[in-house]
Amino acid sequence: MLFFASCPPGVADLTAAELRDCGATKTSEFKLGVQFEGTLEAAYRGCLWSRTASRILMPLATFPAATPEQLYEGVIAIDWSEHLAPTSTMAIEFGGASSGITHTHFGALKTKDAIVDQFRERTGERPSIDVDQPQVRIDVRLDRDRATISIDMSGESLHRRAYRARGVAAPLKENLAAAMLLRAGWPAIAASGGDFLDPMCGSGTLVIEAALIALDIAPGSMRSHFGFIGWRGHNRELWKQLTEEARARRDATNGAKLVLRGHDADAAAVRASIENAERARLRGFVHFERRELAQLTNEGGETGLLATNPPYGERIGDQERLHDLYAVLGEKMREHFLGWHAAVLTGNPPIAKALGIEARRVHTLYNGRIECRLLRFDLAPDKIATRERKAPPDPAEIRARPGAHMFENRLRKNWKQSLDWARRENIDCFRIYDADMPEYAFAIDQYSDGQGDRWTVVQEYAPPKTIDPQAARSRRWEASAVIPHVLELPQERIFFRERRRQKGGEQYEKVAQERQFEVVREHPYRFNVNFTDYLDTGLFLDHRLTRRHIQKLANNARFLNLFAYTGTATVYAAGGGAIASTTVDMSRTYLDWAKRNLALNKLASPQHGFVQEDCLAWLEGQRGSERRYDLMFIDPPTHSRSKRMTDDFDVQRDHVRLLSLAAQLLAPGGIILFSNNYTRFKLDESALTAFAIRDLSRETLPKDFTRNPRIHTCFELRLK
Repeated sequence: MLFFASCPPGVADLTAAELRDCGATKTSEFKLGVQFEGTLEAAYRGCLWSRTASRILMPLATFPAATPEQLYEGVIAIDWSEHLAPTSTMAIEFGGASSGITHTHFGALKTKDAIVDQFRERTGERPSIDVDQPQVRIDVRLDRDRATISIDMSGESLHRRAYRARGVAAPLKENLAAAMLLRAGWPAIAASGGDFLDPMCGSGTLVIEAALIALDIAPGSMRSHFGFIGWRGHNRELWKQLTEEARARRDATNGAKLVLRGHDADAAAVRASIENAERARLRGFVHFERRELAQLTNEGGETGLLATNPPYGERIGDQERLHDLYAVLGEKMREHFLGWHAAVLTGNPPIAKALGIEARRVHTLYNGRIECRLLRFDLAPDKIATRERKAPPDPAEIRARPGAHMFENRLRKNWKQSLDWARRENIDCFRIYDADMPEYAFAIDQYSDGQGDRWTVVQEYAPPKTIDPQAARSRRWEASAVIPHVLELPQERIFFRERRRQKGGEQYEKVAQERQFEVVREHPYRFNVNFTDYLDTGLFLDHRLTRRHIQKLANNARFLNLFAYTGTATVYAAGGGAIASTTVDMSRTYLDWAKRNLALNKLASPQHGFVQEDCLAWLEGQRGSERRYDLMFIDPPTHSRSKRMTDDFDVQRDHVRLLSLAAQLLAPGGIILFSNNYTRFKLDESALTAFAIRDLSRETLPKDFTRNPRIHTCFELRLK
């Protein structure tokens, strides 16, 4: 039988070795996985024991799929009764594109149609879709006009071991942590009795994965579900034998005498580590405590592995702080851990030079989309090669560089003009700079509470691949020296983000977990914003005039806010005299945020309700409802996909359906304000003849965003 195991980039050789230990033969390594031959037992063992694989797929067929028709014919030619029952649930993961299939959602629908049609024709019944935990998960990959259809034996990704109760900022995926430990030689170190320490352990992933290796615990043994459980070819007796074998191997190490340690300066991270370790049933084998890096000493033996994944630097100004952190780590390694091995995974290789120790080996790994370096060190006295540590450049010297000087002049000019304009208009939160100089591709926004407290958010537009990474890094350093100087703000009030094209609502996902909110003013209202945890702050500044327009229209209106995010539009509607409102969003986090915003402005009341649901599903559920709204604000993402959604959403493809459903809830003469930030969006007016339509995109574009007139589109649709 033929199988394919996917894995993170740079890990395929480790995955192949694991699979061979599981009984695989004829392994072939690729950038993102390993093809192998083997029995069903080898695939089961891979799901249970591979520490680095992401998924294990069983290909069923490969065929030409340049067109939707070819895809349909190839899928329907497979005998699906061998794999699922007519009443089974299934999910389809679709990736890639062909000359005639450019949208993954369309490809998934075509695949589903073929399977359903086959069952209907043969049995009169059909499988249903379950995106959360289907009985059978089907994987479709298009490459060069050919499709490969596979059964996903793993179900959800194998990196989910089922012990993580919660995480902290940017946690390592479990299979990447395991790959890091395997690269660093931890199995041999553990077998020889060496100790383990992670001095910046976060939620404890490295410590827990190291314990699973040392104690011969199958990483999949804590999971309750795999993709093959509901597959018709599943051999239950074989699986039972393999799980009993894994349990026996774990029991054999219950008396092991080892304690693996993790430290972190963040008490919340330590609590998360302890909770995760408890779920992994590692009590007595691991120890976590709150400890600053400066307090690091060796409480273990003469040999061991120090492995850690330090912060990469999320805010402008972090460079100097991280330089000091790496310098302290290097000093502690030299002072207290001679005779040990060390492994440091860094997403900021230039800063890692501050360790002051030459790495013996360097490997490239990817933490999500971040290209990282795994630095391996032998800390034996005769093997430590040190380099003189250089202090970070003086900010004044950086600002003296010709490019930095020009950037400073432009930013200073913009700052003065922005301040004069903002004071006249009584505006506290506004954009100062938006890639005015293409070489310095940043968007710089000020936020203020109107009482003297200010913060600045700097978004760096991701440089194209044609830009030399060193040049981009140099400009980032220059910006970090110039921005605090010109804006007269301390570094801790300046927050840095990289702005890249987002997929499926990623702009709403967490990137950190500091949970620190500030209150800013957008006259006459106040809003909670978060500068650390999300790519966006909770207040879209380019919607300032749109919100004012909502306020003008809202008096005595019943208001509906769909895709509500943090409810800022609801605040303006309630403040403008709306007699009732309904705020709908799929995220409980954002609905709670919206409730706090209403309460902050003393506008909370029973007339203003909140609904947590997929907006399209909610609209579908309102068919036949007697409720009506006079005013709606609909601001969907460009594209969204979530486990809570039964389908994905594409604003260009689906806006007619969305607006048509919303129209059923409009009172006579009711108004929809429809906005989105897809730069190539075209409203299909020919399909929306029930409305009188007015393009408000220019009218709702604030002065501070005129450099980027395509930042959003906005239409007023009045029901005829």
